[in-house]
Amino acid sequence: QVQLVESGGGLVQSGGSLRLSCVASGRVFDIYVMDWYRQAPGKQRELVARITNGGITTYVDSVKGRFAISWDRAKMTMYLQMNSLKPEDTAVYYCHVPLGSAYWGQGTQVTVSS
Repeated sequence: QVQLVESGGGLVQSGGSLRLSCVASGRVFDIYVMDWYRQAPGKQRELVARITNGGITTYVDSVKGRFAISWDRAKMTMYLQMNSLKPEDTAVYYCHVPLGSAYWGQGTQVTVSS
């Protein structure tokens, strides 16, 4: 099993920045992909960014150039640096690990005011 704990969410003005963290524990040496998802009120959960253990990153078009995902394997911590935040980035952000079963963190709220 894998346990995931997110932190770093909060309230920020449009144009501001936040950095989310996700600490993984448990079967961490089996992890090969880590994701950030988000879910806004009334919307489906969407994949925001993905990073592989080889360092390959992918992003949803709406955050390209503004968000950056990274993974510190020594600390087993994944980060999401979010810059130039917009009100439409408001959502609960979740850490996700696909490893046989899907493992999710509890989520961290990000609210961007206009």
